[in-house]
Amino acid sequence: MTTKRTPARKRSTPRSLEPAAWLLFSAGGMAAALLIPILLVLFGVAIPLGWVAAPDQSHLLSVLHHPVTLLVLFGLCVLALFHWAHRFRFALYHGLRLERAGGVIVVLCYGGAVVGSVVAAYVLISAW
Repeated sequence: MTTKRTPARKRSTPRSLEPAAWLLFSAGGMAAALLIPILLVLFGVAIPLGWVAAPDQSHLLSVLHHPVTLLVLFGLCVLALFHWAHRFRFALYHGLRLERAGGVIVVLCYGGAVVGSVVAAYVLISAW
């Protein structure tokens, strides 16, 4: 008794990185929407107006020097930059109708996010 083996089907289209871009877009939007307003209200409104007692400099430095804090700040920067890159890419595609320059726009937008992520890492590590 023999069984017939069907030949493996070839993919007609190459795999796309589009799902990864949408994942970074949604994660960046969620992180930015949840964390940035909290930080702005706390450090931009509540502490300057005296609603919340200002932390001591030594306490604030000890919190900022903790590795988890650095990872959270780095993650927030990276996700927000990739959220911007994806949103700006589609604003250029559909808003300004620059579909012809698609490859250049992708490289500039996501390349800018990568460069910004490296700069954020450098700033956070040098401040540590």
